Formats: sequence, structure tokens, C-alpha cells
Amino acid sequence: MNAPVHFDPASDAFNTPLDRIDVSNPRLFQDDIYHPYFERLRREDPVHYRKDGMYGSFWSVTKFKDIMAVETHPEIYSSAAKLGGISITDRPMEFRRSSFISMDPPRHDEQRKVVSPIVAPANLNNMSGIIRERVCRVLDGLPRGETFDWVQRVSIELTTLMLTTLFDFPKADRANLTYWSDVGTADVNAGGIVDSEEKRLEILGEALRTFTAMWHERAAKPPGFDLISMLAHAEATKNLVNDPQEFLGNLTLLIVGGNDTTRNSMSGGLWALCKHPAEYQKLRDNPGLIPSMVPEIIRWQSPIVHMRRTAVADTELGGKQIKAGDKVVMWYISGNRDEDSIDHPNDFIIDRARPRHHLSFGFGVHRCVGNRLAEMQLIILWEEIMKRFPRIELMEEPKRIYSNFIHGISEMKVRIPE
Repeated sequence: MNAPVHFDPASDAFNTPLDRIDVSNPRLFQDDIYHPYFERLRREDPVHYRKDGMYGSFWSVTKFKDIMAVETHPEIYSSAAKLGGISITDRPMEFRRSSFISMDPPRHDEQRKVVSPIVAPANLNNMSGIIRERVCRVLDGLPRGETFDWVQRVSIELTTLMLTTLFDFPKADRANLTYWSDVGTADVNAGGIVDSEEKRLEILGEALRTFTAMWHERAAKPPGFDLISMLAHAEATKNLVNDPQEFLGNLTLLIVGGNDTTRNSMSGGLWALCKHPAEYQKLRDNPGLIPSMVPEIIRWQSPIVHMRRTAVADTELGGKQIKAGDKVVMWYISGNRDEDSIDHPNDFIIDRARPRHHLSFGFGVHRCVGNRLAEMQLIILWEEIMKRFPRIELMEEPKRIYSNFIHGISEMKVRIPE
């Protein structure tokens, strides 16, 4: 249900019996009313058990240090797809696709190592020029004095173009990458085209066929510096194409990983600045703050709402007894607002002393492999925005997606004054 006009989320959050609070409800994020529910859990029950919620029974881990404890003990808290993977959604076994993010060491480490060179510092330097050229072209094409959708014209266009570079994918077909990314993360209850796991697999079958053809073509050539060529030629992954479900799992991971975090931070950053005019003025007065502003945007937006683990042994966390087989959900979106670990966490501050002290990229062995690429894209975008547009106006509140996994903005109407 959509929150009615008179609905007071803070009152609901603090008056609902504690054991009935269910922070997995995607409406909380779509309607942007989730904060008081997490605030109460952090305060009263930081490791909170919800029995028979919308997404089954699970532990909610809501504080920064407890999330770090889960992240740094993969031997206790497993990411393995066969146990449930990284999402709170319990998919039937036949729809659980392995990828290196939904594996535990050492197999995770072997596959991750294959793709990590593409985001190594030397290659980031090589890519910065093409990223800046694209940013300039997209920004120079924006209208002045009329309302347009920032998500479509800027965020989606730039992140999809980046994916074409990472995969050496035909630019003319780049809309497919955005579509497959959205399909890969869509909640089957959202009312969109993906209304079942069967439908998701049917649509992603097209991605699998496309990339399988690219794989065979690149495997027959000398190694190239794109993700498909890297996978096809590396010892740890050269047979990946023979396991279509694992290949599809890794493809989906790389497409979503290269898309959603950056796309929604590009939108969420502009939204945050428009809602905090004093910080926007601070940026205008000193564009040199952009490198510290970007991680603050990523913290503030928290583009990945949660990651899930499954306990493989009985353990204790935050004074609670976790049983083997229990579903444990790390709510990054809550840890990034933890008053005990981040100063003034509910304030958007573009010149924080420790701007990278956040959980948006995860931590430990599963820390986002492309985090520096995401930051670089956002830094270049804001450098070029500030050269051209001292002010961009938010025309209406953004529309957000129905999801408890991706903290996504689907539409944001803005205007650049003439």
C-alpha cells in the first residue's frame, strides 16, 4: 500500500510492536519513509529478528560495527548461492545462479581476481579521458530553461556507455544493457514486466545468448582488455561458458555492478544537493570539494540497500544467538546512518573529515571491485557540471523504485536555468 497523506512513519515506526517491524517491505524505500524504522532498530534492537515477514524470517543487522563483524567473517556468514546468496529474497533452487559475489573464498577470490585488472589504477587513468569526453557530450546536449528527466538524459546514458566500454559492447545496442540490469534486480512483486522468476530467466536468456556469442568470438582471438575477453582467457574462468547459469550469474553481477551503484548515485547526488542548498552553495564556492563530496553522495544515497548472508554455524552477534541456517541481512542503508560510527549521520556534509567511512561498497572480501571506477565517474561528472551549470533546479520529488535491494531513482525532473 502507498503511504496515505496523513500517514506518519515516525509514529508508526515507534508504536508498532518491535517484533512486528518488517524493514524488508519495499514500500518503505519506494515511499522514502524507511529512516524511523531503522532508527528504532538501531536504538532498541540492533540485531533484530523478524519471524515470517514479507521475505520470510530473518535477522536485521542495522549498526555499522555489527555489519562489519558479519562482513569480515565469511567463514561463518556465507554468500553461497546454494544457501540463498546475497539477496533477502529466497528464490527456488533452480533460480539460484552463482556468481563470484555469491561464492565464498577461495573460489570467490579466484574469479574476482580475473576481472579486477580492468579497474586497476593504471586502467582507470586510461579510461578517464573517454569518460570525460562522454560526460561533456551528454551535458552539452542538455536543454536550458525546460524540464527534463535527469535519470534518462544523464544517469542512465553515462552508466550504460561505461558498460559498453567495460564489455566492448556495441554502442547501438546499449539500451539492452540497461534493460537487462533492471530485469536482473527487479522485484517480482513490483508490478512490472518481471512478475516471476521464470519471466526473469526468459528475458535474461537473451543476454546469455548475446554474451555467449561474444565469448566464443573473443576466446578465438588473442586476449583483449574487456571483461568478456578476460573471463574467456583466464584459467579460473575459461570454462565458465560451459555452465550457462553461472555464466549468466556473473554477467548479471557485472552488468548490475557497473550500472546501479553509479546510476543511482548520479541521480541521488543531485537530489541531495538540491535538498541541502547550503551544501550546494559550498560546492559552488569551492568545486575543489568534489573528491570529498562524491563518497558522501554514495553514503547518503546508499545505492545498495542490503546484502544477505546465511549462517553456516551457530554464532553470537550483538548479544543474540544466531543459528546455523538463519538468514542474516546487513542493512547498509541503516549502517550508513549509525550515530555511533558516523558523526551527524543524518546530515549531508560535502566536506566530511572521513568521507570514505561508509558501507555502501561493502567491506572485506566482497568489497565492491569497481568502487574506484564508480567514484571516478562521479568526480568527472561533477567537475564538468560545475564548469557549465552553477545551479540545477529540482522540479519535483524523484520517483523511486519498488525494491529493498536497489535504492533506485527511476525519474527525477530537473531544470537548468537559462
